[in-house]
Amino acid sequence: MPARDNMCFVIAIDGPAAAGKGTVAKTVSNHFGFAYLDTGLLYRAVAAKTLLGEDPVKAAERLDLETLNNSNLRSAEVANAASKVAGIPEVRAALFHFQKRFAQRPGGAVLDGRDIGTAICPDADLKLFVTAASEVRAKRRFEELRENGAFIDYEKVLTDLKARDARDMSRQDAPLVAANDAKIIDTSDLTIEQSNERAVKLTQMALDDLYQ
Repeated sequence: MPARDNMCFVIAIDGPAAAGKGTVAKTVSNHFGFAYLDTGLLYRAVAAKTLLGEDPVKAAERLDLETLNNSNLRSAEVANAASKVAGIPEVRAALFHFQKRFAQRPGGAVLDGRDIGTAICPDADLKLFVTAASEVRAKRRFEELRENGAFIDYEKVLTDLKARDARDMSRQDAPLVAANDAKIIDTSDLTIEQSNERAVKLTQMALDDLYQ
């Protein structure tokens, strides 16, 4: 296997909201020592600025990566707004090149989002599509929001999640869809540990195939 510093191994992880792709991506990144980018935070950061009155395209062009550390990016309001701004072609174009540069860094990279394996990194060494039933995902998001102090009912979370899925899957520019060569991980009936173990195993297999 080549030295880690010279390795350019890209893992693209896609999937709908609350399916567990972020947890899987972080686990794989930590396990193998790869750099990690949650691309959804890019759109959430743009959305947060848009909610404050800034033009979404200009917000994307001027995006300061320090904004990705803001705690308000995890709110339901920002999440819904992010899905809307992600449907704007000019916003996606403004963030496209940053994501491409990140994926090309030596040492390996893990990127998670909704169009990584289909649009951002179509030639990724490994593509994973992490999904789960909408009711399961809504329950997870509901519990997460409640733990963070939000007062919201489950039915609203489920309705919002389904609406977001519909927007993500129906947009003309890079819709949410599993790449033809993606490995599917359905986490509906899996524990977090089982989901992570499956992703790590698939990554190791891909590395073995590439560098054997």
